[in-house]
Amino acid sequence: MQLGIFAKTFAAQGADAVFRAVRQAGYGAVQFNMACVGLPSLPRAVTAELTAEIATAAKTHGVSISAVSATYNMAHPDASVRADGLRSLSVILQAATQMGSPMVTLCTGTRHTTDQWHWHKDNATPEAWADMRAEMAKALTLAEAHGVDLGIEPELANVVSNAALAKRLIDEMKSKHLRVVLDPANLFEVETELKRNAIIADAVALLGDDIAMAHAKDRDAHGAFVAAGTGVIDFKSVLHQLREVGFDGPIITHGLTETEAPQVASYLKSVMPQ
Repeated sequence: MQLGIFAKTFAAQGADAVFRAVRQAGYGAVQFNMACVGLPSLPRAVTAELTAEIATAAKTHGVSISAVSATYNMAHPDASVRADGLRSLSVILQAATQMGSPMVTLCTGTRHTTDQWHWHKDNATPEAWADMRAEMAKALTLAEAHGVDLGIEPELANVVSNAALAKRLIDEMKSKHLRVVLDPANLFEVETELKRNAIIADAVALLGDDIAMAHAKDRDAHGAFVAAGTGVIDFKSVLHQLREVGFDGPIITHGLTETEAPQVASYLKSVMPQ
């Protein structure tokens, strides 16, 4: 397993400054966001010169680009909004290829029109699933052409709200390029220790070989997101469960401040299977 962090955690701007900060904080990988180099997270264009600069800076500082973020609302009720997101996804897929990143991460979306991380009562409808599924098919066509994987994340507020629905989507799409990003903190809000441990264990067991990346953020006893190691999740147990199903990919932390980054790196290294 390789320890990484969201590049956006750091205030630094520019490829060299970001990767230097990542390495100095104790991380060897990132989930990159184009906002780190002054572009929108969903840009209309990325030059080859910029992707070369990013790739060179990552190599210089010994940091791998495990994924690039391209999260847009794949279940938005307005088809034109989805189409706009797909255009940016195409741009990021090309950039990811040039940057040497094997994965682009997505958001399976919500019927909420202004916040793609906010639950809407229509998320569980057949119509929302159909729109998201059709959008995913388009995204996979693009990803397969570039040889890049797409990472989806079971997230309570989204159409793919749990591990079972992630498995359903993977089975329906039948593409080796559709993978899972597993974030234990996104599988529950407030649960007893016994219940949350069971939810996480069941997700790891169900998704198994489909998991290409894990996220590491935590929740406190009231359900608020906090830095890994400061909340209720037993990351030592989670990481060992991932190892038992054969996972050996990147562990990417987020939901923390830049100041907390070195401490979280030390904590996660201490509980990571050897």
